[in-house]
Amino acid sequence: MDKKTKITNPRYQQIAMDIASKIADGQYKVGDKIYARSSLASQYGVSSETARRAILILSDLNIVDATKGSGVFIKSFENALKFVKQYSEIETIQTLKNEIMDSVQRQSAELNYFNECLTKLIDYTDRFRSTNPFIPFEIDINDKTPYLNQSVQDVNFWHNTSATIIAIKRNEALVLSPGPYVSFLEGDILYFVGDENSLQRVKSFMYPELQ
Repeated sequence: MDKKTKITNPRYQQIAMDIASKIADGQYKVGDKIYARSSLASQYGVSSETARRAILILSDLNIVDATKGSGVFIKSFENALKFVKQYSEIETIQTLKNEIMDSVQRQSAELNYFNECLTKLIDYTDRFRSTNPFIPFEIDINDKTPYLNQSVQDVNFWHNTSATIIAIKRNEALVLSPGPYVSFLEGDILYFVGDENSLQRVKSFMYPELQ
């Protein structure tokens, strides 16, 4: 179904509901004679057939007594009240369904927009990295690495990863060009440069058991 399609009740149901509401509100009393079919059609600006269907609904629900040749008389306040309540509940359910569907459609549109932006960001990042290989990768050092407290030189970092360490963030300090004798300490953040596969090689080397 087109998401722009608006669902409405038939006109004759709306008229029946309006008459029942007037009965429930006390505008019409039990025993009162209401408009003839032709007058009803004129009042609501509908055809005689539409007015007839509205009266038929009220008659089927024992809200009015429609005797041919005698007119339409109010028969039951209680049934009118019951019809109004049921109709209102149906309207509420339909409104909630429409609101939920609108929300789902908005979320779907937002998710599509997010995915488009994310795809563009990844694409731009990959392009920028290919034109500028000096954008550093980073990796956290924790106790899962077998090289904790060992130096860059001891583990032959460059020979095993083809990546060059350019900085280490330790606590609140950033150590640039740390050199081959710096050790890997838990909590360090390692910054390094290399080709597009460097990050995976460094991860595999530093955390072999997790790969």
